Amino acid sequence: MSSPAAPLLDALATPLCWLDAEGTIAGCNTAFARWLGVSARRVRGARFDALDGEGERVRDLLARLGDGVDEPLRARRARLRLPGSEERFADLWLTRSNEGVLVEVHPADEFPGEDPATTLPSALHAALKGLAHEVKNPLAGLKGAAQLLARRSHGDADAQRYIEVIRHECDRLAALVDRLLDPAPPQALVPTNVHEALERVRLLAEADAGWSVRLLRDYDPSLPETMADADRLTQALWNLVRNAIEAGAAEVRLRTRADHNGLIGDKPFRLALRIEIEDNGRGVPDSLAERIFLPLVSGRAEGSGLGLTLAQQVAREHGGSLAYRSRPGHTVFTLLLPVE
Repeated sequence: MSSPAAPLLDALATPLCWLDAEGTIAGCNTAFARWLGVSARRVRGARFDALDGEGERVRDLLARLGDGVDEPLRARRARLRLPGSEERFADLWLTRSNEGVLVEVHPADEFPGEDPATTLPSALHAALKGLAHEVKNPLAGLKGAAQLLARRSHGDADAQRYIEVIRHECDRLAALVDRLLDPAPPQALVPTNVHEALERVRLLAEADAGWSVRLLRDYDPSLPETMADADRLTQALWNLVRNAIEAGAAEVRLRTRADHNGLIGDKPFRLALRIEIEDNGRGVPDSLAERIFLPLVSGRAEGSGLGLTLAQQVAREHGGSLAYRSRPGHTVFTLLLPVE
């Protein structure tokens, strides 16, 4: 499996390797070889399940992917080692591709006693402080203008609904800027109605796309609340809907259902909420199918390539998963969230 994204993957700090259909390491990026403490040449050709220091766990996950599981599978605190090298611990995410499996490694021992997400280099921090100042000022102006419009449009229910969207999004963006400048532990998850998050996203999409896109609702009103960070969930769902709009969709359907007695990664669940964003746009290009969740990968020249990466991260923060299926004219992104 020769990865067409090898130059891009090699530039990433996240350790990655890719396996052929037999589970043999066909290649890896520099970060993966450095993490194992060996050369990339030594890694290539090794059976990935032979690196598993616990026996059968990785082999079982590879077998499940080989049986057709499309969602990424997770091995928590896996113990890996090449013969003659030091043992390493990490969380592994295994994703099936057309030619084999992509393995994403999140080391547990790379930042002992420290979360790298809470550490910013001083030069970057100074630059972000300036950016925050420039962003917060217009946000305050937008919120003030929305308050004036709210007073002048009293009695107009439609106007009030969209004004509330403006005010809510101003608050959410201001909180995001604060979080960027002063990273804090993730907010506690609270009981959340996923339909409220979807309705905020629907109003955002209507304001963004106007009448050029039909937004259809197909909700299961019997679904229970789930533990979530409502702002992060809204952000992930909005990225999925915006991607559909930017892919030329004329129709986007927001669907919710209940899933019973299944698996999210390698963890069984009794009940999960299934949120599907379905569209009739151009679909995911074949050339990006294996890399669509990697950062900086986009099918549009002006795209940042971060929307799906962030959506997948939000899914993992909630103990869930994000997967998709796509063909021209029909694409569905599926977010699974466990109900405790």
